[in-house]
Amino acid sequence: MDNILVVGLAVVDFLFELESMPRQAQKYVARSARPVGGGGAANAAVAIARLGGHARLAARVGDDVMGEMVLSQLRSASVDCSLVQQSTDASSSFSSVLVDASGERQIVNYRGNNLSDDASFINNLTVDCVLADTRWQAGTVAAMQLARRLGVPAVLDGEAPVALETMQYASHIAFSMQGLTDLTGESDVQRALRAVADQSNAWLCVTDGENGVTVFSEDKLVTVAAPEVNVVDTLGAGDVWHGAFALQLAQGLDELQAIEFANAAASLKCTRRGGGRAGPDLAEVNAFINRLAVQ
Repeated sequence: MDNILVVGLAVVDFLFELESMPRQAQKYVARSARPVGGGGAANAAVAIARLGGHARLAARVGDDVMGEMVLSQLRSASVDCSLVQQSTDASSSFSSVLVDASGERQIVNYRGNNLSDDASFINNLTVDCVLADTRWQAGTVAAMQLARRLGVPAVLDGEAPVALETMQYASHIAFSMQGLTDLTGESDVQRALRAVADQSNAWLCVTDGENGVTVFSEDKLVTVAAPEVNVVDTLGAGDVWHGAFALQLAQGLDELQAIEFANAAASLKCTRRGGGRAGPDLAEVNAFINRLAVQ
């Protein structure tokens, strides 16, 4: 049970590594630069494939150079791209990503133009789990509705902006801190999650990097710590986390077990440069978890 439908954004990231983030309107010189695959859904799909699952990506690209780069990179990572729509006379999405010496990142994204909004092809699929980001609302809603009909987990990657329509169909919502604050206007985690619980029956958590994952359960907070690692690049770590979490749910693990595994996968990714495509494989995650267990 590892056939996972992943829905949302697939892009090319132009990655620039600098000593520190730019603060003025002037020229800066990067220590290194390269194009890498990106996008929340696409990164998560690659993570799922590396961790032994079958990832079917439903995304949108244009018939341009960027679109061809996206598809080429995903296919080379063993992601099933048969559901990716390549629209004629459309511009693909791409991003400029700056990463500083501490591994923190800043992203400027162009969302593309004239990309198809047709998500009807999702309605008749058979999958074991759905994972969707917030970058293609029609696709996310269709995927969440499909999961509800099939009775399988429907995981929403709660990055801002999060639409109420997508929340009402999700079985699990894993927010980023920015996504949760943007939605609720609350900086206090418990008040923010309680506000979401008033609008959704979904299982709720918020991911917060090195601070771990906080779960809202029975009006209480439970925090699952993140392993301590030497961070060199946080780009795509959240996407790897969501892919690993969804895969574990599809395989029948409970939420806390899934979080432990996802925390390990995302932490390992942070020790490697190259954005979300630098995530670990299953053997590496299992070995890391075993090392943590004996410490």
